[in-house]
Amino acid sequence: MFIKRLSYLCTTLSFLILFCCSNDDSTNRSIDIEATFVKTFGGTKNDSGQAVVNTTDGGYAILGYTQSNDEDITDKLNESFDYWVMKFDAQDNLQWQKTFGGSLDERGSDIIQTQDGGYALLGYSFSSDGDVTENAGSQDYWLTKLDFDGNMTWQKSFGYQGADTGISVIQTNDQGYLITGVLDVTASGGEGNSSRTANRHAGGDYWALKLDAFGNIEWSRYFGGNFTDTPNDVIQTNDNGFVIVGSSDSDDTDISGNLGTYDFWVLRISSTGEMIWERSFGGTQIDEARAIVKTNDGNYLIAGDTRSNDNNVSKNNGAADLWLIKISSDGDLIWEKTIGGSNFDVSRALVKSQNDGFLLAGSSRSNDIDVAINQGQNDAWLLKVDTNGNLKWETTVGGSNIDFTYGIAELNDGSIIAVGDSTSSDGDIIENKGFTDLLVIKID
Repeated sequence: MFIKRLSYLCTTLSFLILFCCSNDDSTNRSIDIEATFVKTFGGTKNDSGQAVVNTTDGGYAILGYTQSNDEDITDKLNESFDYWVMKFDAQDNLQWQKTFGGSLDERGSDIIQTQDGGYALLGYSFSSDGDVTENAGSQDYWLTKLDFDGNMTWQKSFGYQGADTGISVIQTNDQGYLITGVLDVTASGGEGNSSRTANRHAGGDYWALKLDAFGNIEWSRYFGGNFTDTPNDVIQTNDNGFVIVGSSDSDDTDISGNLGTYDFWVLRISSTGEMIWERSFGGTQIDEARAIVKTNDGNYLIAGDTRSNDNNVSKNNGAADLWLIKISSDGDLIWEKTIGGSNFDVSRALVKSQNDGFLLAGSSRSNDIDVAINQGQNDAWLLKVDTNGNLKWETTVGGSNIDFTYGIAELNDGSIIAVGDSTSSDGDIIENKGFTDLLVIKID
């Protein structure tokens, strides 16, 4: 009888342990997630991958920039910065690579595959020669349209006298484009709005331009206040409007509820560029939104980083944490989560996963709490969270120097590609060809 009771107690205890563990999110994290491969590309100067997109043929395309004209860069003569595009097939073979630019500096920021199978690239340009036909000031948005094989079909510059920086591009439901970035309103003298006059705007503002399928402007609007307002991502809403996310330290003009220094600033506009609502989220320290996606329930998930631990931020594990917020279509906060360790941890990219949940890419300096390993200064950091923002797995890739990821994509077969840059030549980084190399990480 005693043995039977002991056996029953052991079985019951095992069940309870299993049940408790299955409901403890920390045990759902896979500590065995490892990169399938880590590769660097570049030359003897500075090279970086800024964005990656999965392609309809099962492969992927990367946009960044290169200063090099040797090693892996084969079509460039000078050492100014140019856009650098690389196209890989589903087996990770490089199919083609191209550089685009002029005699001065061009840096690519975002890439999409367009519905005709080609690509649209956005960033900024200082040039008015080579591939760039005009420049209105020191720095302009530069939008470049490529065909399926990477040949340029058209290009457009947008800007005024100041430093105007293109950051994000999407193709809209009508086959046109919405491009967003920073307008130097002070240098433009208030120009940049299609239909409203500037009032108490200064410095840099969110600048959104709606274009037709050939890059012609349909309307142009800027939003912000008297300080620094930087948009980092945009999505189209079901009613053909747009939600733009970024950061702002303004507390005037279009910003009504700044919580302290930089906040996540979220702006919803109509299909014609009129403001519908705007919201600030964060605490009294620096909070910067980097990316937004739609959720399956009609709401929005926004990722970035926070140094706060008050107001909307319920906790902070260290110097800076990755911060996730879910908001409703009306801009109301549904929930928020911080992920990180005791040092600086940030997210720079967010995509929806095929198997529910979301994938994020950024960088980490921590090796505790939510981050298992750090191999040097900043490591590239990849994560997956479930639909409630709970951490499912995370992994870091890097060496003893600085390693970042800026973009992430999930391919047709469910594998993950992240891109960024690296200055390391040890740890996970087998080779460094110059100062900074373009970094590619794959997880199957």
